[in-house]
Amino acid sequence: MKKSGILNRHLAGALAELGHTDGVLVCDAGMPIPDGPRVVDLAFRAGVPSFAEVLDGLLDELVIEGATAARELRGAHRELLERRLPGLAYVPHERLKELSAGARLIVRTGEASPYANVLLRCGVFF
Repeated sequence: MKKSGILNRHLAGALAELGHTDGVLVCDAGMPIPDGPRVVDLAFRAGVPSFAEVLDGLLDELVIEGATAARELRGAHRELLERRLPGLAYVPHERLKELSAGARLIVRTGEASPYANVLLRCGVFF
């Protein structure tokens, strides 16, 4: 058994399959999930795991070349995204929902805060 990194086998496998420019939506429990993309639902109960915990874990595992969030995002989550993802782009929440249909992977957290969603675009490590 792995002793560090991402332990969830579904998430670890999905991350290993990602390539350059693939999209990963990290979303709260209330985000509508489009048909099509692979979904790894980590939600256990309201707030568990948190958006911040899942995002931190994913950013430790992935190379990210860009990210998009909802313009409506406020407070601590906005500060977290701007600190961890320089050059973060903002679009209206409705547009983010449209863009999420093109994601290759959706990771649903237990977050219960409005607009705690971000679409990550994978980069390469070389």
